[in-house]
Amino acid sequence: MVSLPHPSVLHGAVSAPCLCCRKGKDQFDNLEKHTQWGIDVLEKYIKFVKERTEIELSYAKQLRNLSKKYQPKKNSKEEEEYRYTSTRAFLATLNEMNDYAGQHEVISENMTSLITGELTRYVQELKQERKSHFHDGRKAQQHIETCWKQLEASKRRFERDCKEADRAQQYFEKMDADINVTKADVEKARQQAQLRHQMAEDSKAEYSSTLQKFNSEQHEHYYTHIPNIFQKIQEMEERRIVRIGESMKTFAEVDRQVIPIIGKCLDEITKAAESVDHKNDSQMVIEAFKSGFEPPGDVDFEDFTQPMKRTVSESSLSNSRGDGKSEPKFGSKSKGKLWPFIKKNKSPKQQKEPLSHRFNEFMTSKPKIHCFRSLKRGLSLKLGAGPEDFSNLPPEQRRKKLQQKVDELNRDIQKEMDSRDALTKMKDVYIKNPQMGDAASVDHRLAELGQNIEKLRLEVQKFEGWLAEVEGRLPARTEQPRRQSGVYEAQNPSGVNSCAQDRESPDGSYTEEQSQETEMKVPATDFDDEFDDEEPLPTIGTCKALYTFEGQNEGTISVAEGEMLYVIEEDKGDGWTRIRRNEDEEGYVPTSYVEVYLDKNAKGAMTYI
Repeated sequence: MVSLPHPSVLHGAVSAPCLCCRKGKDQFDNLEKHTQWGIDVLEKYIKFVKERTEIELSYAKQLRNLSKKYQPKKNSKEEEEYRYTSTRAFLATLNEMNDYAGQHEVISENMTSLITGELTRYVQELKQERKSHFHDGRKAQQHIETCWKQLEASKRRFERDCKEADRAQQYFEKMDADINVTKADVEKARQQAQLRHQMAEDSKAEYSSTLQKFNSEQHEHYYTHIPNIFQKIQEMEERRIVRIGESMKTFAEVDRQVIPIIGKCLDEITKAAESVDHKNDSQMVIEAFKSGFEPPGDVDFEDFTQPMKRTVSESSLSNSRGDGKSEPKFGSKSKGKLWPFIKKNKSPKQQKEPLSHRFNEFMTSKPKIHCFRSLKRGLSLKLGAGPEDFSNLPPEQRRKKLQQKVDELNRDIQKEMDSRDALTKMKDVYIKNPQMGDAASVDHRLAELGQNIEKLRLEVQKFEGWLAEVEGRLPARTEQPRRQSGVYEAQNPSGVNSCAQDRESPDGSYTEEQSQETEMKVPATDFDDEFDDEEPLPTIGTCKALYTFEGQNEGTISVAEGEMLYVIEEDKGDGWTRIRRNEDEEGYVPTSYVEVYLDKNAKGAMTYI
């Protein structure tokens, strides 16, 4: 008889691995969740850095737009304002802010390339590696579970065969003890019991082999495969942790790398702020707006308690007040002298003369030419179109404007000459290499450039003539400029006052008629009047010629340096004084060329610029 172990003993020997398999599977689930959480943390950090780069780009863009917004516009008045140290410092600040914005763009670019891009690629590799490790773990887990199922099947088969052999043995013993059973039946029962015992032995051998194989696989699984997989997962997770730490370090280093450059930008802003010079700016304002005039002299006391002839005040402010007389309307008569366009009395013959003849006579009348020029200039100023020669400006400002115009024209000439030289070289190349182009095709353009250069040169000569005239009136630019009498006509730009001041009142003083800043509209009937014959103007003072003046224009008179002459008409703010040498010679000279002494009995010397 074969003695077999009880199946419960075998069952207890193989029941423990089932629990280990379940625990191993639970550990894989935990590791899978943890590694997925680690990847989520890494992706969250990538998103954080990406949003930081977007903020840096947006900030840099806003800084650039801000700097561009406050940059001076080219060829505008704002560009002229940036000659002061304070505005230049502000411009330097704007430029440095532009560079400052560039550093934030560098931060964004470096973070994108060194952190966001690298981590994104690493996350993809990490997901693939994690997938591979857990695939190997699941495969090993499935293999050990398969071995366990095979062992369980072999064990159940061995248990079943043992029970069948036990029942066959009991049946045989029962048949053998029964005297009523034939010998053949007993033999048959014995053979059946032996067969069952053989089957049980075979199942036992198979189960033993399967058990040994399972134990070997289980040992390999728990001591080799699973530890290796866990080790790989651990290394993978540690690399992830190290990588995110390095990325955080790079995050700080990217900022730290631009700190020196940002510091330089801030240092330049500080340097620009320290370069602000209030004294220099104040001096530039003085140079830009100084007119070349001195303040008017004191207003003289006029004593009306004694019968005396009133004299012209040293200050032109008395003229602007009209000597206390009411100002007649345009075209009305005054006690002194009427407007140049109006005649006191007119004869029938004079009434029949055509208007054009009388207007031409007025135009060619020497004493009235200067009045008409002043009137024309005043009207052009009122209409908003300044004269080409800038005669509406004070002497110093006029000189600067003319000099700027000459420089601008010279630059234009240089540009045209450069273009002409380039075309000339091109023509020479075409002549030497006809296959490259037709030399005659550039002749037309060369002719145009030559004409343009000639026109510009004529313009330069014209403005240089005006500039020489102005500089002639300002003998020494470093000297204290002399004073022009009267309020500068730019303060009263109608131009009509200057014309009205060229007439005489019976007592030798001057009356004024103002247009009240209205358009000058003269009725056609007023032009039918003829102009009065010029009466000799009384002498109101003397003058000494400081410089020689060649009176080449109509209405002017030549004087020699040191010559003494009589003053018959004071400067009305236009820079000209009317003088007389004798009864037949009189005319205008620049006020800056003479030293005027008004009313030699009561006035001291007054110098004009």
